Amino acid sequence: MTEILVIDDDPTIRLVLTKALQKQGYNVTVAKNGQEGIEQAQQLRPALIICDWMMPQMDGLEVCRWVKKNPELSTTFFILLTARGEIEDRIIGLDTGADEFLPKPIEINELNARVRAGLRIYQLNQDLRLSKQILEADLADAADYVSSLLPPPLKSEKVTIDARFIPSKQLGGDCYDYNWLDSEHLALYLLDVAGHGVGPALLSVSVLNVLRSRSLPNTDFSQPNQVLNALNQYFQINNNQRQQYVDKYFTIWYGVYNIIQRQLVYASAGHPPAVLISGKAPNNIQAQKLKTPGLPIGMFAEAEYVSASCKIDASSTLYIFSDGVYEINQPDGNIWTIDDFIETVCHYRRNQKANLENLLAYLRTVGVKDTFDDDLSLLQIDFK
Repeated sequence: MTEILVIDDDPTIRLVLTKALQKQGYNVTVAKNGQEGIEQAQQLRPALIICDWMMPQMDGLEVCRWVKKNPELSTTFFILLTARGEIEDRIIGLDTGADEFLPKPIEINELNARVRAGLRIYQLNQDLRLSKQILEADLADAADYVSSLLPPPLKSEKVTIDARFIPSKQLGGDCYDYNWLDSEHLALYLLDVAGHGVGPALLSVSVLNVLRSRSLPNTDFSQPNQVLNALNQYFQINNNQRQQYVDKYFTIWYGVYNIIQRQLVYASAGHPPAVLISGKAPNNIQAQKLKTPGLPIGMFAEAEYVSASCKIDASSTLYIFSDGVYEINQPDGNIWTIDDFIETVCHYRRNQKANLENLLAYLRTVGVKDTFDDDLSLLQIDFK
């Protein structure tokens, strides 16, 4: 049975409202003042509250303000009962959070109509809340699935890799992998599908499967530019054979490290640059951005991609990441930048504290909240 709470200091009004509402089949609870009303609201969590505006100690506006700030009661439909009919008064009530007004003296037919309308809106809000909870559960399941596909930390004589994937509540399309192409070549890549939700996540998994299975035809996976060119043809957003990916594209950074020659060959497609940190002495730390020109994969079939290379000194560290690492809203309203991120990495390098736990702990202090608005993926590759 639908719960309705009536809050009024006038016993006659309480009686009139109770009788009228019970006649319509509602379960009615009454409170004789604002404080008692708040206590009853916390206990009952009613679908609708009818509250008098003018009451001693705590008036209807204070009750309304408290109800709307309470996460468990914020969708409760709130009707202010008042003899005040000026437009200014209604504006004050609406700004406070009231959903509707009921004028005094009370007209029973109008009361019933406003209650029915309010309960319809309350039910819509409940349905939306349930849909949101189901969607969040689906996104959480998708995030768990993506996480289960990601590789564990890698430790070898020549290189070690640590990585983190922190999905946002909305879930984006981040994904990464590293694997040995042969005994000398280690492939490293990180991609970020545009948008949020299950769709981008599924596309990122599809790309991961294609790269892991090396199923792109006529492609040397040790040549990053060939890989990106082949991916761009395979994942064209207008490809009728892959309708589920229409209007979806992704950025990617792809590199291959030759452990014998100590050479890293890489290419990127609209992705943030990887950052190579070198130098052992605290006063000689150097940061190099590794990026090649190229549009995101899937946007234009005619796009072409090129490779670049660099030598890797011993004790160097490579960071590969998504833009969620640095596009963070700060309390002052500014957005943290990639250069801020690089300076932070260099700081930890100088202080010999360059590990992902320290770095992520700091990133959580940068924004206005300790969670991230976008997926965050971060790889730390240490070359020995």
